[in-house]
Amino acid sequence: MSDAADAPSPVCQSELGLVCMTTTDEVRFRTITLKSYSALPEDARAPRLAELYADNLARLLRGLEFCARERIRLFRMSAHLFPLADYADGVGWAVLQGLRADLARVGQRARALGIRLLIHPEQFIVLNSERPEVAATSARVLAFHADVLDLMDLPASAWAPIILHAGKRGRMPELVQAIAALPANARARLALENDEVSVGAQDVLGVCRAAGVPMVFDAHHHVVKEKLPDQEDASVRAFTLEARATWPDPAWQIVHLSSGIEGPHDRRHADLISVYPSAYLDVPWVEVEAKGKETAIRDLRARAPFVGR
Repeated sequence: MSDAADAPSPVCQSELGLVCMTTTDEVRFRTITLKSYSALPEDARAPRLAELYADNLARLLRGLEFCARERIRLFRMSAHLFPLADYADGVGWAVLQGLRADLARVGQRARALGIRLLIHPEQFIVLNSERPEVAATSARVLAFHADVLDLMDLPASAWAPIILHAGKRGRMPELVQAIAALPANARARLALENDEVSVGAQDVLGVCRAAGVPMVFDAHHHVVKEKLPDQEDASVRAFTLEARATWPDPAWQIVHLSSGIEGPHDRRHADLISVYPSAYLDVPWVEVEAKGKETAIRDLRARAPFVGR
């Protein structure tokens, strides 16, 4: 009988996802500040945004081709592809409306290449904030992102999710209510993630069950918040499975993967992934949240047996 040490390593079934950009210039996007925009003559604003948005769309399409070459089938789009498109003057949104055909080509090309797209807005979006103006702005920003995904011809479902941190600690009932009040195209795409400081996995799981939205489990956040030894703690597997049950199709489950720079309790993301938790071996979609971006994905594939690598 062979020794246990001679047994083959388990094969990972996960598709690894790239977050927003590459470490090189291959996938990068342009922006414009509100100060620069405001300094433009009014008749120059729409042309400037039109040129910028069209260029970022071209860059996004090149990014999809990069992912295809790297055999990356999950890509997180930047939440800043279209800066100021939701600004109160309405100019940016009107410009986007004029780019409908170009936006639709993104979804069409992603489908042709077999690449799944998602978006993860910033942590300042807090649907359950105690401040009504913050909650209202958060809902408006989520509605904007959902409308952009519609223009991109992406499914109004958790297949093309908008991933959000669960927000304010101790206000989970308010979060459930806020989710219910979102426009249908935003609510259908919303997914919630546990964080490392404010809202833990158990609370997020409860909100996801109550609101009928999927949970994106982050094992690193969980370990940091609960001060666990590492990502092999039994609760990591338990929450991975509980989160899977919240997805409308278990095959759509997404989790987040990262490693601390100086150990499991370091909140800062390292360049590479030091440990791939065994609980993730059968998770279908894994976003790699490492500073090394595509380098971290290549390193993981070189060190561990992945299906289809």
